[in-house]
Amino acid sequence: MSLAEKVGQMFVCGFEGYVPNDDIKALISNYHLGGIIYFRRNVREVGQIAGLSYDLQKWNEEQSDIPLLISIDQEGGMVARIDSDEVTLVPGNMAIGATRNIDLAYEAARICGLELRDLGINVNFAPSVDVNNNALNPVIGVRSYGERADLVAEMGAVAIRGLQEAGIAATAKHFPGHGDTESDTHYGLAEVPHERERLFNLELVPFKRAIEEGVDAIMTAHVMFPAFEPASKPATLSRHVLTDLLRGELKYNGVIITDCMEMHAISKHFGVAEGAVMAVEAGADLVLVSHTFESQVASIEAVIAAVESGRVPEAQIDESVKRIMELKRKRQMDRFSRVTADFASRFGTTARKDIVRQICEQSVTLVKDDGQLPLDKNEPTIVIWPEVKERTEVDEPVEQRYTLAAALSESMANVQELRIGTNPEPEEVRNAIEACAGYKQIVVATYNAVSTLHEGQVEIVRELAARSGVKLVVASTRNPYDLNQFPDIATYLCCYENRPMTMAALGKVLAGAIPARGKLPVAIAAEYPFGHSATLQS
Repeated sequence: MSLAEKVGQMFVCGFEGYVPNDDIKALISNYHLGGIIYFRRNVREVGQIAGLSYDLQKWNEEQSDIPLLISIDQEGGMVARIDSDEVTLVPGNMAIGATRNIDLAYEAARICGLELRDLGINVNFAPSVDVNNNALNPVIGVRSYGERADLVAEMGAVAIRGLQEAGIAATAKHFPGHGDTESDTHYGLAEVPHERERLFNLELVPFKRAIEEGVDAIMTAHVMFPAFEPASKPATLSRHVLTDLLRGELKYNGVIITDCMEMHAISKHFGVAEGAVMAVEAGADLVLVSHTFESQVASIEAVIAAVESGRVPEAQIDESVKRIMELKRKRQMDRFSRVTADFASRFGTTARKDIVRQICEQSVTLVKDDGQLPLDKNEPTIVIWPEVKERTEVDEPVEQRYTLAAALSESMANVQELRIGTNPEPEEVRNAIEACAGYKQIVVATYNAVSTLHEGQVEIVRELAARSGVKLVVASTRNPYDLNQFPDIATYLCCYENRPMTMAALGKVLAGAIPARGKLPVAIAAEYPFGHSATLQS
């Protein structure tokens, strides 16, 4: 292989559209691109996704005898690039953590892997094995199995096993751990200031277990760890972290991939192309540049120039390419096929969705109740439903037809729904409060995608809780910490995501059809510690 061919193999890039566009074709043809990443912008329905994978591999086959690595962030729950009703959308990590059921954790990952493989995808950037022990973390939250290293390690290990036994390369992320941060690296630098002993006893525990499990890839965090790297640069760019710690002390021999180099923690402080060179210097094998063609080209050319100038030894490039080639052989990335007539029948089978149902029903967690549950099925009920309307780096607007109100309507006579935004404006707040006038039974779903619940949602809950003679039930449908902003409410549940099958499970719990079986995977407050679950008081 020429130097350009070797460096090209070390890059994973994204593009716009449901079919291969000119940019991605040029990266494959002219820059010997080794890998692709899909986002929501690339996926529509299963036939289209599989066709896209096939077309990319066929285009690549005309240029090279090395197959493409095709990747995606299909973590489950609220972070799923593919969420079509056709596929089996498995729950997210925190919901799975609340079940404490390792068999279901394995099955969820295996199902996800089987369906990704049928779509021509061969790498999943999952599981996240970050230990979410910081309630103010704005980017991990429900993407973590919980706040205890042993729980995260155990659940992460079986998820890795499930994905890889399905033929998918699993990726443990974000090394050395993004759980105890209060900044989002999509927008700026973050730091975990703890000493080595604490990091080895907590943050690194799931990664050590992942390595023991034989995880194919580990993704880096754009987070600074002064205990490992004295200079002010994130782990992705640190040779102390990637080579001395991960390769040396932890004895990891698999593929190291960066998180996206266009995230502001890298792009705004170091530049995308220079960041790519620094990541390779640090010991990364694969460099992820997700979005911009110009940045993708500049990064590839910068790494080639760094090798030609002697800044990066070509022998180091050779070692990275050997690891990449071995992964492509191991996971049979040259195996792809056309879409057949019966293709759609492989996805979302009854047996697979039954696994999801079991997880959802075992994850719903009753934190407190003062005799308000189950709901009175004959009492008119209004449900306040927050709808995700604004895009973030990990969330995209999703039109949801099956909500909590729909679930309750299956067992209750008179259920009305009022939709609000997750960041409701004052007028929206007033309208919601007024709409509840006359109702004696009110259910509020809260949705917190960042570190604290939006003040508009908090105001609605507080106003309704102050009304006399009203049965108010609040259920968080993402991060479980919302209770801390209205601790005096009588009844509170957590279900960690707002996907339809979870809402069906929550509806059954509220109506008294099934018990709440989940256990808190994180502490909400001193009186609601890790492992807490309440029982009905009525």
